[in-house]
Amino acid sequence: MDLRQSLQDIRARIATVAHGRAIELVGVSKKQPLEKMQAAHVAGLRVFGENYVQEALGKMAQWHPADTEWHLIGPLQSNKCKEVAQHFDWLQSLDRAELIPRLARFRGADRAPLNVLLQVNVDDETSKSGCAPDAVLTLAGEVAREPSLRLRGIMSIPAPWPEHRLRSASFARLKRLFDELREAFDVDTLSMGMSEDFELAIAQGATMVRVGSALFGAR
Repeated sequence: MDLRQSLQDIRARIATVAHGRAIELVGVSKKQPLEKMQAAHVAGLRVFGENYVQEALGKMAQWHPADTEWHLIGPLQSNKCKEVAQHFDWLQSLDRAELIPRLARFRGADRAPLNVLLQVNVDDETSKSGCAPDAVLTLAGEVAREPSLRLRGIMSIPAPWPEHRLRSASFARLKRLFDELREAFDVDTLSMGMSEDFELAIAQGATMVRVGSALFGAR
């Protein structure tokens, strides 16, 4: 697979729908071999998203260029807070208050604050992590009180509706929620959209998309 060409194609697709807005591309590298990540880095990708803490730490131990960002995009278990606080640049999946003091405690004072997104279960799916939409402002306030954490916005994985209009409606609800959050806090990131629907998400206001199979190929 030509990762350079894949990355160029995805960025071109993003530019077509972004109409000049800056969109951050996160390469979802879970279960991808390190060689593919290294090839993507050579091609110009600098942001990698991992779902599993231990898998990511293993990769970091072998390869961790200074110009890369590591995002945890999968669910966070309480017993992994220390590792995430110490090794990741972003946590995109904060969904409950009990994790906040643990993350804050283990983020070293010598490091920049950990960037945090609140994961929202926008379509109320029992199979998915995420806080309820009406809990976002309260959870955001608790993050914002911690100097070692930096509240950046929200992330979500809407239901995989086959109809584009239904997916667009979910993205639109998230954009409205993000706008409400932005009225109360200094946030700048709305992470939504994956390989099969990132163009719909950008059209509805995403500032960050998470692309895996369209970039790296099948796992």
